[in-house]
Amino acid sequence: MGDNRPVTLHIVIEAGSTAAPYEQLRAQISEHARSGALPVGYKLPTVRGLAEELGLAPNTVAKAYRALEGDGVIETRGRHGTFVAAAGAAAERRAASAAQTYAEEVRRLGLPRAAAAAAVEEALRAAYGD
Repeated sequence: MGDNRPVTLHIVIEAGSTAAPYEQLRAQISEHARSGALPVGYKLPTVRGLAEELGLAPNTVAKAYRALEGDGVIETRGRHGTFVAAAGAAAERRAASAAQTYAEEVRRLGLPRAAAAAAVEEALRAAYGD
């Protein structure tokens, strides 16, 4: 039942990427947390420690951590450190709230349901790159 294998934070920052380094870091930690590769409660490295490990400026890592905390993916517990939060539930709640706001707005605008759904599909295609 218990899986005692050590968890490793595997992050790769691609210098030639069009995505900013902080965004690459944010996206990778978020995906690792969502997939379960980083379990809830996993203690992340300090900002300074991760910056040194990845060859990034501490402000870059701090910016990614702030964005992840805002997204509910991680939580900072004062001097105890930064940990992976129960992100799945928080992400789903935020997505449901955003969807509700969108639905109310397009209805108020008088957009037909099919046009509203098509707009969502197009936005998802653009966001996910497919």
